[in-house]
Amino acid sequence: MNITGDKVVVNKPASELYEKASNPAGYKDFLPPNISKFEADDNGFSFAIEGMPEIELKIKEKTLDSKVVFTSAKDSIQFDLSLLIDKVSETSSQAQIIFDGQFNPFISMMIEKPLKNFVKTLTQGIAQL
Repeated sequence: MNITGDKVVVNKPASELYEKASNPAGYKDFLPPNISKFEADDNGFSFAIEGMPEIELKIKEKTLDSKVVFTSAKDSIQFDLSLLIDKVSETSSQAQIIFDGQFNPFISMMIEKPLKNFVKTLTQGIAQL
């Protein structure tokens, strides 16, 4: 399952957005206000949203000023959550969230809508920086 969020312009330089996005604690600012738990360390973060199971992510890949990829910290479900960053100008950048996961068709049907909403919410949080 691949969910590609909208590209949004962020009024921050690519380097500043990358710095925020490569720090797992910074994701608290991107998440929806209805999170019931958030914990972060240098390697990743976990959070819970009411009505959904807790999600644990760890850093998988970082490319200076252009990409940060988190992957599921649990072996039972495998997915990547990527933030792609493009420089627009010295004072602004463009960001896009991509979710890529391997699920059976039944699970995919159940989680597709909540995941699309989650990607949209993350995108909106990043755009408001």
